[in-house]
Amino acid sequence: MADAARTLPPLPPARAERVITLDVMGAVGDVARPLGPIERLTNITGVRRLIVLVVLATAWEAYARCPNPFAVIFSGTACSPNPLLFPSLSETIEAFWDAALRGPLIDRTLTSLQVLATGYAAGLAIAAVFTTLAVSTRAGTDLLSTLTAMFNPLPAIALLPLALLWFGLGAKSLVFVIIHSVLWAVALNTHSGFTSVSPTLRMAGQNCGLRGLKYVALLLVPAAFPSILTGLKIGWAFAWRTLIAAELVFGASSRSGGLGWFIFENRNQLETASVFAGLLTVILIGLTVESVIFRTIENATIRRWGMQS
Repeated sequence: MADAARTLPPLPPARAERVITLDVMGAVGDVARPLGPIERLTNITGVRRLIVLVVLATAWEAYARCPNPFAVIFSGTACSPNPLLFPSLSETIEAFWDAALRGPLIDRTLTSLQVLATGYAAGLAIAAVFTTLAVSTRAGTDLLSTLTAMFNPLPAIALLPLALLWFGLGAKSLVFVIIHSVLWAVALNTHSGFTSVSPTLRMAGQNCGLRGLKYVALLLVPAAFPSILTGLKIGWAFAWRTLIAAELVFGASSRSGGLGWFIFENRNQLETASVFAGLLTVILIGLTVESVIFRTIENATIRRWGMQS
């Protein structure tokens, strides 16, 4: 027994305990330190985005007023702004306000949004049919996979000549290309979300008697809603870009042009500030849809359900 005690390894030396005294609250780490007013403001997402917009607006105004500041600094020449090529932000806002009050900007925007809503709704309906078939039958899965591989890489604007031949110069051609731009993005993301649902959850739903449309609507859609919402966002972006590009080509729908045609007309008349006003309208509509509509849906669904932080 004594020999066994002698063979034991020696114990490690005792380490003195480290004691940290907080002389001032928050001296060690930032957990206990109260946030200042600037830090509290910068923690708000809307404030950070507003700062980004202010920086971009300042840079825009500064560049428009003095396109070549280095020439002014080093050679002493005066700034020579060229509003025909790049109008300032103040000129763009003035043109936007004038076109909204006395010009056709509001009517053109409403025309574009009406066509967009029609095409977007039709694209979502067709995508719902394809994805329902894909999760219900093996043949539907093969059909959706094949069609997505064929048509998803095809730009929607490339189908515009065929749309003009088939449907003529009008809203039907625009709706056709919008459906193409929405359909495959939404169907692909929705089907990917459906296939990522865990088998345990699927079997639990089937054990509860869910079959067919109830199985899709009550189990697969809520479980895969993050992917579905991503597809809706991508489809909206594709549809909006496709619509503006198509209207830049011909623009006539229901006897009046859309927002893209407003941009094209002002470009032909060399009204560059009005062109920028039309582009600003496109951006504002995109920000509104993304920050208001989709953000509201996201907060009411996946954030409320704890599926996203």
